[in-house]
Amino acid sequence: MEPQAQQSNTPARAALNAGLVIGLVMLAINFIIYFIDYSFLVAAWYGISILVIFFALVIYFGSQYRKEIGGYMDFGVAFQFSFVTLIISGLISTLGNMLLYFVIDPGLPELLVETQLENMVAMLDSFGAGDSISGDQIDEMRSEMANSFTIAGQFKAFGISLIVYAILALILGAILKKRDKTKDF
Repeated sequence: MEPQAQQSNTPARAALNAGLVIGLVMLAINFIIYFIDYSFLVAAWYGISILVIFFALVIYFGSQYRKEIGGYMDFGVAFQFSFVTLIISGLISTLGNMLLYFVIDPGLPELLVETQLENMVAMLDSFGAGDSISGDQIDEMRSEMANSFTIAGQFKAFGISLIVYAILALILGAILKKRDKTKDF
């Protein structure tokens, strides 16, 4: 018979709790960065930093869950834990972004589009390709960026994120799994 802790705390339940915490932490970081300087929200360093924090938190909560269930976790359980955690935290982040973009500061998406476009043109200039972009191409990029900040764009991005989350969950599952080698005999 399994201990009570193992029976009551399924991977999905543990992932739900971890996802809520991670989602709220990511949301808090996003709002803090917004209040410091909104242009950081579209900076490459910010995106990379958030990804590292995101990964670290999932690994932390995954290892905590692994300890809670006896120190071992097979790949399937680790994948399920990681995937559900990523979905829940991603959903909270998406809803928080929508709150920021459409309720708190409805003018923010336009500012972010312009900042993102300036960053992109500056990067192209640094590679010597800035002069090769026409005004029509810049207008098209601006339109595509603006569409990503609409409600439909946010849900579309979340849908695409589900595929990315599945791939990340495979990686995280491989990191979090730990086989009980005493059962190999």
